[in-house]
Amino acid sequence: MMTLAGFIFPQISIERTVDAKPSLSLCKCPRLISTGIFMRSITDPVLYSRSFVLMAAANLFTVSSIGAFFLFPLFITSHGGSKADIGIIMGTFALSAVVCRPWISEMIDSLGRKKSYTVGCLIMSLIPLAYLFFRGELAQFYLPLLLVRVIHGVGLALCFTSAFTYIADIVPESRLNEGIGMFGITGLTGMGIGPVIGETLIRTFGFHIFFLSASIMATAGLCLQIALPESYTRVTVESPESFFSVLNRKKILIVALLALLFGFTLAASGGFVAPFAKEKHLAFISLYYIFYSSAAVLTRLLGGRLADRIGEDRIIPNSLFLAGAGLLLLIFLEGNFILILSGLMSGCGHGFLFPCLNSLAIRDEPAQIRGKINGVFTGGIDAGVFLGSIILGYIGDWAGFRVLFLVAGLSLPPGVWIYKLLKKSAK
Repeated sequence: MMTLAGFIFPQISIERTVDAKPSLSLCKCPRLISTGIFMRSITDPVLYSRSFVLMAAANLFTVSSIGAFFLFPLFITSHGGSKADIGIIMGTFALSAVVCRPWISEMIDSLGRKKSYTVGCLIMSLIPLAYLFFRGELAQFYLPLLLVRVIHGVGLALCFTSAFTYIADIVPESRLNEGIGMFGITGLTGMGIGPVIGETLIRTFGFHIFFLSASIMATAGLCLQIALPESYTRVTVESPESFFSVLNRKKILIVALLALLFGFTLAASGGFVAPFAKEKHLAFISLYYIFYSSAAVLTRLLGGRLADRIGEDRIIPNSLFLAGAGLLLLIFLEGNFILILSGLMSGCGHGFLFPCLNSLAIRDEPAQIRGKINGVFTGGIDAGVFLGSIILGYIGDWAGFRVLFLVAGLSLPPGVWIYKLLKKSAK
């Protein structure tokens, strides 16, 4: 399987990729067959390699562990925490992921994608056990809890950035959006499975078993990725660009700003839907996450190659509006119908937006800086989650959940103007 660098720098060999095999994508007159959704060329390069499937399976379990922590605000409130406390504690998790991004990006490009992912999985497996020691009022263990959240955030950053960089290495250039989108299905599925398992265990057994289950899910991801070969081996060619020089590129900076807005809204979904639904005495809080994930998965399955066919220009603006509208619906939350509809709309927006932004960032970029580019992109999302957690937490304390979701929903439409700046600069 050929990487992007193979197309850009055919005269030198700067990396070794897994599942290497001749690509037939350069045939001038490919014959087409029907897939039931789109017409596909029979010469399309292979996407679902053994490495792709193994990493996707590991990602499913790792993200399920992360997704379970969408219910962590219930732990905070059960120990006397306020909406502002939710924002600070959830935001600390994201802040640590942002601060360590330059180091992590360098690590992924030097140590390797797979080894970096292994370190992240180890952290994600062990850290949930630390929450078992927190008892009593929140004030009694506030600072130690923040420290644990910092380490947990580093594990997330390692897993998230290295996994998507690994996938970017092994998918064909002609199927980049599709490859990233289909890989993301496992993460989106985990975002739905984690909260359902978590809520069931919290209700039945309490938070101790909840934290144990999060550790077990992450450990399953750790075990699955052991058999993976490395996707990229650094050799004597040094990358002249640092994390911050990559960030300083206009295209990457604008994508990072869009990622920040996206992350701001993820803070609302991940940190405040559960306590708002509980405040409204809704019986099954995880309905939101089930339909959010299901909608996002369906967009990948039914429209996996749509952006590759028609381009990001027609996908990104509509996705921004759709995801924002889903959050605005929560202003009217009184029952399960709005919870489900909001999850569906926001999930559809997420399903299209993430792979489009990720592909936009790494397309036509050499392999030796992909870790840094993905670090900037995912770091932008985490920066948005951090800012959103803090800002929305204080807004919630001051004006309530309805105003909180109003602000979150209105934060995405300005992204259309930012995206137009990117396209204008590219001309």
